[in-house]
Amino acid sequence: MIDAYEDPGTPDTRGGWRYLWWLVLRQPGRTLAGALLGSAWLVLMAAQPYLLSRAVDEGLVPGRLGVLAGWTGAMFVTGVVAAWLSIMRHRTMTRVRMDANFRTVKLVVGHASRLGASLGRRAGAGEVVTIGVGDVQTLAQALTVMGPGVGSVVVYTLVAVQLLTISGSLATVVLLGVPVIALLTGPLTRRLQGAETEYRERQGVLAARIGDLAGGLRVLNGLGGKGLFSDAFARDSQRLRAQGYRVGAVTSWVQALGVGLPTLFLAAVTWIAARLAAEGSITVGELVSVYGYAAVLIGPVAFFVEMNYDLNRAVVAARRVVRLLNLEPEPDEGTLPAPDGPAELHDPASGVRVATGRLTALVTARPAEAAAVVDRLGRYGPTEAVWGGVRLDGVPLDDVRARILVADNEADLFAGPLREVVAAAHTADEAAVRRAVHAAAAEDVVRGLPDGLDSVVSGQGRSLSGGQRQRVRLVRALLADPEVLLAVEPTSALDAHTESAVAERLRAAREGRTTVVTTTSPLVLDRADTVLFLVDGKVSASGPHRRLLEREPGYRALVARDTEDTEDAEDAEDAEDTDDTDETAGGADRVTDAEGAVR
Repeated sequence: MIDAYEDPGTPDTRGGWRYLWWLVLRQPGRTLAGALLGSAWLVLMAAQPYLLSRAVDEGLVPGRLGVLAGWTGAMFVTGVVAAWLSIMRHRTMTRVRMDANFRTVKLVVGHASRLGASLGRRAGAGEVVTIGVGDVQTLAQALTVMGPGVGSVVVYTLVAVQLLTISGSLATVVLLGVPVIALLTGPLTRRLQGAETEYRERQGVLAARIGDLAGGLRVLNGLGGKGLFSDAFARDSQRLRAQGYRVGAVTSWVQALGVGLPTLFLAAVTWIAARLAAEGSITVGELVSVYGYAAVLIGPVAFFVEMNYDLNRAVVAARRVVRLLNLEPEPDEGTLPAPDGPAELHDPASGVRVATGRLTALVTARPAEAAAVVDRLGRYGPTEAVWGGVRLDGVPLDDVRARILVADNEADLFAGPLREVVAAAHTADEAAVRRAVHAAAAEDVVRGLPDGLDSVVSGQGRSLSGGQRQRVRLVRALLADPEVLLAVEPTSALDAHTESAVAERLRAAREGRTTVVTTTSPLVLDRADTVLFLVDGKVSASGPHRRLLEREPGYRALVARDTEDTEDAEDAEDAEDTDDTDETAGGADRVTDAEGAVR
């Protein structure tokens, strides 16, 4: 079975059937062993009727007890060996399925990592979830065809040959039975493939909708839109349920025929054999063996129906996997050298200029506009940004990622010890971790965990509060210590006191390094060297926070929210927090905690 660190190989993504065949070829030895074990198991099962017929004709009918005992012993040994082969077959095919499962998961996860930020724009989150939760298991299950599937073909052929030695009419019925069953079930399986495809598509859309609702439920509730989205989700759920009923209806017919047709097949063969025995054309032992052969064939015939069903579902799942694997990462055509050292970032689309070694704040009434600027400056999408006179999209992406870090306030947090979560791919000593924790004002987060930095946190930081998760993300960004840090709303979930501490410590921790934050918090803005006020996605005014408060009514209305109390708030801060001082580039006065509380 594939190792966790083993290369899964290069998949054949030319189609669903080709991908399934590629999974088979990745483990030829195990697949062959499964086919041989399955064939041997079913052949021994089919040998039992022959042994029984010999016991009847040569031992029971003539009254030769010794011969009867011999054939009985042979049946017992055959049964024991068949049982052992069945166990080994099952173990082998389980490994085949698990290998296909893990190999596909590794391919999907690895490719998702290579797609990076472009994945969310090119494939819905619901589609990826559906592949990981359902499609992988479906296509892995279909590989069972390489074990008992091959064995069923072998034993079907052997039984037909054996019946031919008994009666030509019986052999004809057996040989024609499977094609008739295939003709009856074929249209249903094709219909199932179409219904299953539509069901999977709807399932992916609904899974994405669930994620969107879960992530924005608090916002929707605050805007009064929870009921509207709830109604839309209910309608989508009902459509998915109706489609599920369609899939279930077809599936029930396929499974019913898979059980019913082989039973009718057994009845027909038994009736013909009984007529032949009554006419004296075959012996009593042969009659018993024919019944036994027909009973043994129920398994292979039913499996042919089930195999057709599983393969049709698997090819639908494989096509979804292939479609994801065929998404190409955005081409990195960068050949230009990156700036030798810290350099100015400029976004022509918005007019934003980020000076080196300074703390710059982006302020806008629409957070999406600031996030779009950050995406362009961080090269997360099409961009015309310039870095030190060089087009950012002309620089190799690896160089950009190594020096420019975008820290989103909703970035994913992986499960594991907190120390590893914040260190990510970096190797950081204890002192560096402690400095980053202090700069993000996250000491209380560490103290509140049972084992401190060694405590295990759940995926996405679900065991932490919103403000704690935000500070953990900031710790991770600061610990990476990039040349350019672009932080999106790094303090939006913090209370005024904690936000003031983060603002002060962030400036000190990033002293001399280029930092951009998007925010409307006066506590953060007051400590920025330069504030850029964006209107309709373009820079409308720039300067120190205090100057913009005095000269830009739109900025003042957005940031202060209550301009009449501004002076009183300043006096309150001077009286309550005389130590909370910091110089801005323009020598502006300090902003108050009271201002932050009413922003």
